[in-house]
Amino acid sequence: MRPHSVPSTARAAACAVAALALLSGCGAAGGLESAGDAPSAVEPKHLWPELPPASSAPYDYGEGETARIPGIRVPGGDVRRLDPVAVAQAGLKARTNRDSGLDELPDETVRQIRACRTAPDDCPVLPPYYRDLTGDGKDELVLGIRMPDQQLAVRAYMPDRGGLTRIMSAYDAVISVELAGRDVIMRAPSVIPGYEYRTAWSWDDRQRAMLPTRDEILRTPEHRKGPRTPKATPTRTPSPTPSATDASVPPAATATATDAPTETR
Repeated sequence: MRPHSVPSTARAAACAVAALALLSGCGAAGGLESAGDAPSAVEPKHLWPELPPASSAPYDYGEGETARIPGIRVPGGDVRRLDPVAVAQAGLKARTNRDSGLDELPDETVRQIRACRTAPDDCPVLPPYYRDLTGDGKDELVLGIRMPDQQLAVRAYMPDRGGLTRIMSAYDAVISVELAGRDVIMRAPSVIPGYEYRTAWSWDDRQRAMLPTRDEILRTPEHRKGPRTPKATPTRTPSPTPSATDASVPPAATATATDAPTETR
């Protein structure tokens, strides 16, 4: 069976009808409809324009600070082959490109890092995570180091010219640390009840470092939907021997990533 052929005049008429339908689509069923007039843009108001602009920052928060890690070689640019304890120990001797002092660790933490081989139970270096933070196709190494007063130092290292460069160094009393895309997000408690701080660190190609690109104060997840009515809790008879699922686990900083951590100690 041969397919039906459409005369050229019929094709032209069909095209004309289709074009007319497109031009009058706003009034047709299922077509586009006007949403009304767009709101007028409001020009930002410049407050105190007579004040001279500041020429330098009054404080150094350590943003953009990097450090070459001495004695660490990265074969093939693969940071997964590195020993995170060796990286943390070598980092104690690193010199930053700017002396902000914010990359320094407390004396107690330094002592524990140096003794990681002989006293592994007290080693503050947490299992590493890996993520391509710079977008160059190679993973970076993300380390967490426990500090006193429930604080956590978060550091990121980039394979660089056969060696290793620290591209991020921050610390805080964190609720959690997350890897979201190419960002490192640190959540910290606020003195305001029901709120928390959230800082996103992102790679900046111009500075060749991770910068705090977003710093926010937000409602905590349990307060975002307003107060909840407490539900009655049924009474349970305690068993003589508690199970592992009933054990109380203290809150701790967490890291979320698609790649599972690798324990090397």
